Amino acid sequence: MFDNRFKPQSDRLLIKGAKPVGFGQPGLPSSLDILVGKDGAILDFGSDLSVSDAKTIEANGAFISPGWTDLHAHVWYGGTDISIRPEQGGAARGVTTIVDAGSAGEANFHGLREFIIEPARENIYAFLNLGSIGLVACNRVTELQDMRSIDLDRTIRVIKENRDVIVGLKVRASAVISGGWDLVPLKLAKKLCRILDLPVMVHVGEPPPLYDDVLGLLTEGDIVTHCFNGKQGGSIIEDDDLYRLAEDAAKRGIILDVGHGGASFSFDVSKAALERGLKPNTISTDLHNRSLDTAVWDLATTMSKLLSLGMAFEDVVIASSTAPKRAIRRPADNLLAKGKPAEFTLFDLEDGELVVTDSQGVASTLHQTFEPRFAMLGAEAVPASRHHPHLPGAPGHKCPHCGWTS
Repeated sequence: MFDNRFKPQSDRLLIKGAKPVGFGQPGLPSSLDILVGKDGAILDFGSDLSVSDAKTIEANGAFISPGWTDLHAHVWYGGTDISIRPEQGGAARGVTTIVDAGSAGEANFHGLREFIIEPARENIYAFLNLGSIGLVACNRVTELQDMRSIDLDRTIRVIKENRDVIVGLKVRASAVISGGWDLVPLKLAKKLCRILDLPVMVHVGEPPPLYDDVLGLLTEGDIVTHCFNGKQGGSIIEDDDLYRLAEDAAKRGIILDVGHGGASFSFDVSKAALERGLKPNTISTDLHNRSLDTAVWDLATTMSKLLSLGMAFEDVVIASSTAPKRAIRRPADNLLAKGKPAEFTLFDLEDGELVVTDSQGVASTLHQTFEPRFAMLGAEAVPASRHHPHLPGAPGHKCPHCGWTS
């Protein structure tokens, strides 16, 4: 059985004439065909495959990459007051794998697993929140009030019982969450992660604790999300010492994750960092119901923003597909090998003008956008498109906010 729980399909799937990007496999043809069996496994790949009795997707030169993976989203719908349904940011948006970033703690993870992870079409993994209640009432009732908020024994037990889907611990290291508790929650999370051999994902925001001190506690494989936030005291371009610490962290193997969100991504910070050679390792959305229709929209739009700021096309694709898979220690190499589960995103890179904003409300015009066409989950090809909040279901109309025409 494949980890991604693909359901057997009635037909084999043939993808014809796609341009591969982000696979890291030398010698791939410039026009690639992929044949997927009914069980979701790759049967063959190459150029000009001759196949009968297969459902065929004509790529017509569209790009194909490993399945897009959103390393930071919130999909515990009904279990927290901010989470969206997986399908709102998943396959219908070109995303095949979603990682929930701390919506559930040990006290309510069983619901996330039973009601969201197991029935989802997408592959869903989770960082378990260090706070027992998770984000039930996000930013209204903190999950890290004091030690009564954390049960170390139960947290360890829940992780051990769910190692197939729990990929690490999530800590929000920010004054609005932990008040004057400073670095204590992160130190506790690091201790548990050393015991369990898992990475910690840490949210950086308004100090305390200082972003500087957070970086000093992290080790190879740990993840800093909201790495390019523009918050006072937390921006890596307002403090040269902090910037050098971020560079050093990247060299030490600490993963810098975008984690856009409704309050945690700045065009100015991102552009300055990229110009100085500091790239994010992973691109993620921090999608939730307060960011979906405001600053973020979806992963494709977030990818387009990083492209517009100077990140190379293939780097953007890798940071949104194989790099996040590596971050959660899931297979990310040789993904086109025969017998491997098929998980791909078929997409175009289209020219045009689209006005978007960052989390501070700063506007920017994109001149190229990633436009997903299909998410391939085994032998199932899910039609996909970018999310647009202004004109849902309004064909032929031009949005007065951003110029997009449906």
